[in-house]
Amino acid sequence: MRILKFLYHAIPYYSCALAYPGMGETLKDLQRSAKIAREEPKQLIGDLNTLKDSQLTSIGKDIKAILLDQKDARSNVIDAGAPAGTPDTAACKADLCCVWKWISYDMTAKFNGTSGRCNKFARGAVRLGFHDAGVWSTTSSYGGADGSILLTDEISRSDNNGLAAIADQMKTWYAKYNKYGVTMADLIQMGANVATVVCPLGPRIRSFVGRKDNAKAGPTGLLPDVNDSADKLIKLFQAKTIDPHDLAALVGAHTTSQQHFVNTARDGDPQDSTPGVWDVKFYGETVSTTPPRVFKFASDIALSKDARVKGEWQEFINGQDHWNEDYAKAYTRLSLLGVNNINDLKECTKVLPPARNSFVSQDQPILDLWLQGQYDQLNNLVDDAIMLTGLISTGKE
Repeated sequence: MRILKFLYHAIPYYSCALAYPGMGETLKDLQRSAKIAREEPKQLIGDLNTLKDSQLTSIGKDIKAILLDQKDARSNVIDAGAPAGTPDTAACKADLCCVWKWISYDMTAKFNGTSGRCNKFARGAVRLGFHDAGVWSTTSSYGGADGSILLTDEISRSDNNGLAAIADQMKTWYAKYNKYGVTMADLIQMGANVATVVCPLGPRIRSFVGRKDNAKAGPTGLLPDVNDSADKLIKLFQAKTIDPHDLAALVGAHTTSQQHFVNTARDGDPQDSTPGVWDVKFYGETVSTTPPRVFKFASDIALSKDARVKGEWQEFINGQDHWNEDYAKAYTRLSLLGVNNINDLKECTKVLPPARNSFVSQDQPILDLWLQGQYDQLNNLVDDAIMLTGLISTGKE
């Protein structure tokens, strides 16, 4: 075990010196194997629990490998061409992913702000994906990523943390595309993945479709609360087959967040100093001094200090690629909770927009002043990811 731990930490330092063709993937495989050896075994879910490898489709095999932490959940495969036709055409109907390309166009336009940062609809889409899939546990016989959060009145009886706007938008898209076979369950999870990569620095997560809708409201009491203790959160997610390592990665989605309901007196305050950017500042700023407007959730602080999470949390602080890889795998698992036909899913990752692996906020000087507590009138504009340059004078122009 000591040798494996040494390899896990030492391998990255040799990657530059051993840059032969194919060596990078070999080193990543070794690193991943060492990491698996020092962690609790990953669990399978859905029909992957019962099917033999010989019964798995190629997609089923890939998903199984992702769930077992043996394969990267990210993909650079992209279809840069135009759709075969509009969704009504025979050519488009002949391509399963054609309609999803049109949906991706709609979502990408809706999730982008003029500043280049992702906006409140993108944040809402990620949160909606969590809320629909998260209503499931190993002891429940229903629930999960089944679209029920929008096919029932679950929004009205949930914690009401800012999901109304994205819920209305998703229902509009559902009315537009359902006649082409698009389920609400898939629409919600595709929305979360499109939103993640629309946010600057976010990963392109492999995206699967074929989930079945369920109009039955999911079980209650299975969603986390911002005031939960670390122990309660870890147990809650372990019951969803999500271990502390994956939980540490998932809460990083707060990096683009702005709270509206936890403390209404601080409506719009972000959870790190770069709202709308999918970076790792959230991890460092949760455990350090931040600008006055940054609002830290008690649950995030608790997790950052817990011995089962702290090590991974610290590694994410300066590890953008590490976090992106771990988040992609953890969210893939989350997005498949309660899905019983995983082996029958199809892949439409190619419709996702390209990733933006670098980003500079052109209006950062004004954003910094806002973070210091000035210009409250900008709250909604930051939420909408509007370019702030030209709207407020800093006196330095």
